Amino acid sequence: MTTDPGLFEIIRTTRSMRRLKPDAVPTALIRQILEAGTCAPSGGNMQRWRFLVVRDPAVKQQVAAFYRRGWDEKVAPGYRAGAPAPGMEREKFDRLLAAAEHLAHHLQDAPVWIVPCLEGGAPTRTSGASIYPAVQNMLLAARALGLGATLTTLHVIHEREVDAALGLPENAWSYAILPIGWPQGRFGPVRRTALEDVVFGDRWGEPFRDA
Repeated sequence: MTTDPGLFEIIRTTRSMRRLKPDAVPTALIRQILEAGTCAPSGGNMQRWRFLVVRDPAVKQQVAAFYRRGWDEKVAPGYRAGAPAPGMEREKFDRLLAAAEHLAHHLQDAPVWIVPCLEGGAPTRTSGASIYPAVQNMLLAARALGLGATLTTLHVIHEREVDAALGLPENAWSYAILPIGWPQGRFGPVRRTALEDVVFGDRWGEPFRDA
């Protein structure tokens, strides 16, 4: 059996990069990211995904206003009143919130957005299985190209207004916004909960053991 250590290194270091430079991103790189997205699986291989690439400053300003409003009025107060994520010190959690707030107030400055959508039929519990694998492929592709990106769904708080600003037809639904650009910070290992705290074997609550 062979493995690709490059792939696993990319997976381990694909952090959410919320602070992005305004510098232009070559279209050729965006095409590579989009192609990675279309290599993902989808239900029945129907490929109902549609990807809206947004570079128009006027469109970004309009959408970002709704995004910022959702953050300021609903999301930020909830985070600040809550406890840090599992295993995370308050100081690190506060830095995460600061980065998220930076994105909320500078979303329009990211040079490129990719808005993953599904066309046809109202969203169901399983709809995400046909779009989020493509999203993850695109995030990994961006990392491989040295580009920063993050997955955010905060815009759905004002879904109708945002979808109208993006010009989506009635049978299309946006599932995320991926702001993409050259990162201001550095890539590095992600911090996650230990496997033994989140993995069970055969039955819920039973430890996963070596065979």
